Amino acid sequence: MKQIFKSTFLVALPILSVSVVVEGQSKKPNIIYILADDLGYGDLGCYGQKHIETPNLDKMAAQGMKFTQHYSGSAVSAPTRSSLMTGQHTGHSPIRDNIKIFDQPNQKGRGQKPMPAATITVAEILKEVGYATGVFGKWGLGYPGGEGDPNMQGFDEFYGYNCQTLAHRFYPEYLWHNQEKVYLGNKDVETGIQTPKVYSGDSIHKYVLKFIDDNKEKPFFVYYANLIPHVELIMPDGPLVEKYRNREGFKNEKPHKKGPAYGVEKFNEGGYCPQIEPRATYAGMISLLDQQVGEIMEKLEEYGIADNTIIMFASDNGPTNTGGVDMDFFNSAGPLKGKKGQVYEGGIRVPFIVRWDGNIKAGSESNHISAVWDMFPTFAEIIGSTTEYNHIDGVSLLPTLLGKEQIPHDHLFWKYKGKYAVRQGDFKLIKSSATKVELYNLATDLSEIKDLATDPKYADKIEELKAIMDTEYSEEQVFNTVQ
Repeated sequence: MKQIFKSTFLVALPILSVSVVVEGQSKKPNIIYILADDLGYGDLGCYGQKHIETPNLDKMAAQGMKFTQHYSGSAVSAPTRSSLMTGQHTGHSPIRDNIKIFDQPNQKGRGQKPMPAATITVAEILKEVGYATGVFGKWGLGYPGGEGDPNMQGFDEFYGYNCQTLAHRFYPEYLWHNQEKVYLGNKDVETGIQTPKVYSGDSIHKYVLKFIDDNKEKPFFVYYANLIPHVELIMPDGPLVEKYRNREGFKNEKPHKKGPAYGVEKFNEGGYCPQIEPRATYAGMISLLDQQVGEIMEKLEEYGIADNTIIMFASDNGPTNTGGVDMDFFNSAGPLKGKKGQVYEGGIRVPFIVRWDGNIKAGSESNHISAVWDMFPTFAEIIGSTTEYNHIDGVSLLPTLLGKEQIPHDHLFWKYKGKYAVRQGDFKLIKSSATKVELYNLATDLSEIKDLATDPKYADKIEELKAIMDTEYSEEQVFNTVQ
């Protein structure tokens, strides 16, 4: 096992010691963690969505537990994925932003800034006790063959996009299967024209189902980093789009740009593809995501392993309004202010659903304040790990899942592009400069409308939360630039 990742932390982090608390468990449970991409807090039916049908995810919530105060690791993709893998928030996690290492399409090894080789990931702690580990979809934590490559970070199998920049296209030239490129036939070799033949979401999903097929007899961990509903807005035409296009609000909608949705020679050069029916396509993509979740649950039932499988569903950050996405029409952020890229609630509060038959009370709802960095200690406690990890910020959610007394967070912390946020209890402080701060009471002002920062009676609370910001943030480790 790797040595604990050592960073230039300014403070000592809490030590976690875990032990088995799941009674009557004959073998270690399978774990499936599904992470949607840019899915808003209000994009699912069970969270109030009115325009998009999500029957399988609604069923999952009805059979398990829905969290109302769960947070992503950041307001954008890569830092959240780093928080998931490491159990660290963005004051400590090795990846704090979406940072490209290679920027030229033809350079071998194009990808993002890598997690250091010494990083301890959730995949490694599971692999160490006998789990088969697979990640499918979007990685974004290190270029192929480098120290951040998923195969170097505890995963037996990887299939999907290593580089999250390339993951903006759903009909790519190739995907990675471990260290090999798998060409999909979406680019004509002679003309160089991109044509929509193999939808990456379909291809990746087949690998997820096959991994479950191949490992059904032993404990497995699936990290399904689903690309939906990240732009570009496109999917194969069919019943999932058809059922929306003639509904109120979808008929005769305004196109996103002009031109064909695909098939143009230089579609990769600047901006997202045109889409003549962006609302119907966005709804159809989320319906496809929901259908894929349903197929996974059917697979578990087919093999008789549903009651020994924990399935979790979340999103990496809040919704976007780029590339033709109409987040206002869908009310994608629900009652929350803000969107992707912002540390307001709409940018970081996300859906979180957990189903574990026979262990989680069906139809339960939790207001426990939690975050994606809680997954590391949760998984560790589920598998009965007795290793002490002195590098994590998370708190195990297993007591909440089992209906037992839960240790709460004292506070949660985020930093993204010069903006800091701390939530402690009902209060949330946002700092965007040395002098500019905003304070909100989320218990009475969920939409972050009334800024309390100018009210003198909150001066002490502001100073208290600012002190937490100063304590929680440590300088990033400097990594050598890959030439």
